[in-house]
Amino acid sequence: MKIAVITGSGGLVGSECCLYFSAYFDHVLGIDNDQRKFFFGEKASVEDTIEFLRKNLSNFLSFGTDIRNNSKLEEIFLKYGRDIRLVIHAAAQPSHDWSATAPYTDFEINALGTLNILELVRKFSPEAIVIFISTNKVYGDHVNNLPLVETRTRWELADTHPYFKNGIDEKFMIDNCLHSPFGVSKTAADLLVQEYGKYFGLNTVVFRAGCITGPRHKGARLHGFLAYLTKCLMKGNKYTVYGYRGKQVRDVIHVKDLVNAFGMVVVEKYTLKGEVYNIGGGRESNCSILEAIGLLESLTGKKFEFEIEKENRKGDHKWWISDTSKFQDRYSGWRIQYRIEDIIRELADTE
Repeated sequence: MKIAVITGSGGLVGSECCLYFSAYFDHVLGIDNDQRKFFFGEKASVEDTIEFLRKNLSNFLSFGTDIRNNSKLEEIFLKYGRDIRLVIHAAAQPSHDWSATAPYTDFEINALGTLNILELVRKFSPEAIVIFISTNKVYGDHVNNLPLVETRTRWELADTHPYFKNGIDEKFMIDNCLHSPFGVSKTAADLLVQEYGKYFGLNTVVFRAGCITGPRHKGARLHGFLAYLTKCLMKGNKYTVYGYRGKQVRDVIHVKDLVNAFGMVVVEKYTLKGEVYNIGGGRESNCSILEAIGLLESLTGKKFEFEIEKENRKGDHKWWISDTSKFQDRYSGWRIQYRIEDIIRELADTE
């Protein structure tokens, strides 16, 4: 029997993983206690998504377990551990801003929760592949010290810089900068996943993602900028942009493109001992906030109401584009299928 474990199974990435890998595994075990409702309110609850998975996937089993509760997690791994071949760890406190309001909770979920998963894999399922969804926030705000040029609609990197062509690679510095408590807790988790691959020999892979989105993304004010922006504008609600004159650039990847990358890792198993990949839309799929609003206005023929606050969010990136070359070189069949125009059109149609 082959079993996949997906933490955060009700979230955007977790639910897409359940749908994708249910075709390749005998059972998919989803772990999700709907903490998103606690972070962002009732409208952010993922219970409807979990119910959708229950109804539509005959081999899906749902566990409302908190990843901080090691004894409850151990019950799952004790029962299924021999047959667990894949663990995708997507559960997290995902908000840069929320983390500052409750840093203990943020760190316990993101760092301690990850340690719990890794130790249980090491104890019960040491041959399993472990895929961890990390974040570009591990790089902190170093990117703001790059030679950025202001254009009419965006901040852009000077075209003489080595990162201009493809974006930022995995060698970019992560220390001695401002991260936010979220960035720190995810960095701790990121390093743990690497260490359990390199020190203990587990089959671990880290994906440092840019902005992930898709039609099931329950964007909230404090997380999921593109989904939340689209929701606000399509419903006629005023959207607030924080700082940088709305020209901050985000690299955007569709969740299906991300999960397809996970699928290639599971099939090809290129390097699985703590490998790290930057993943995102890259030069093929990115936009500033002003450009996203412009695309929505062009698609709908409407003019949207928004305001730009002078003060930027603490530690926010002015510009981020992921260099995905390392992953594409090793997994040559992977390419971005959804460009930014496709993503925004789909989000608008969903609303």
